[in-house]
Amino acid sequence: MKVTAAILPLIASATASRLHGTSLLPRSADGTVDVNSFNYTNTGGPLTWYGLSKTNSACSEGKHQSPIDIVTEDIDYAAASSIRFNVPSTDNAKFENLGSGLEVVLTNGTLVAGNSSYKLAQFHFHTPSEHRINEEYYPMEVHFVFENSNNAIAVVGFVFELSQFGYSTPLFDSVFAHIDDIATPGTYTKTSHLDFTALTAHLKSHVHGLPHHPPCSEDVAWFLSTEPLPLNVQSYNAVKHVLKFNARYTQNALGQDNLLEVAASELN
Repeated sequence: MKVTAAILPLIASATASRLHGTSLLPRSADGTVDVNSFNYTNTGGPLTWYGLSKTNSACSEGKHQSPIDIVTEDIDYAAASSIRFNVPSTDNAKFENLGSGLEVVLTNGTLVAGNSSYKLAQFHFHTPSEHRINEEYYPMEVHFVFENSNNAIAVVGFVFELSQFGYSTPLFDSVFAHIDDIATPGTYTKTSHLDFTALTAHLKSHVHGLPHHPPCSEDVAWFLSTEPLPLNVQSYNAVKHVLKFNARYTQNALGQDNLLEVAASELN
């Protein structure tokens, strides 16, 4: 089923693991890449994030956690004109492997949502997608992380669908062309020229909004496009071989009991 895209603004969780480069998780002063201590599988995965730090309690107790399944018939869309996403073209950017994910360090973009203005901190990738749309998951998702002067966080997300015709959004071809250079966690390289024109045009046509990772804080403004971006199979396979699996399991509907609490109560 093809979903018509629009903008839905929601407030939900965002974990510091994916807020790298913001005030919640500053970068190393020397420019090196800090490999994250958590992951997405086995005993390092989301079931144990709440135990990594006292600040992570919302991972097991919060009721506005993401990712969620977005049921398009049940949401109120905001006008695309209410979101102004602007990332200028750049010659190159740092592309790094954090162990838990792949991230592009770029700080010259802005997001205006409502009365708030945010500055870009980075964008990173998940395989498979974290959010689902009408219960359908996608092979990949990208999150653009922004922060304002009051240290409030906003994230703009896009899902990807494999192209029948071998086409990809050129911006991501420029990023993924260098993925073999950072196959090892803790390494980084430089991207080719990055042009955000097509992505900005896509967002103006297709968006909706909502919000997650430890500490799972629940004060992040999320905006998610419901119309997938195209991705060619070669790029997808190259990313998947390095990124492997780094998606948090789907959470309960916003406002309902945390799934970890539900599971614990069922055992008692």
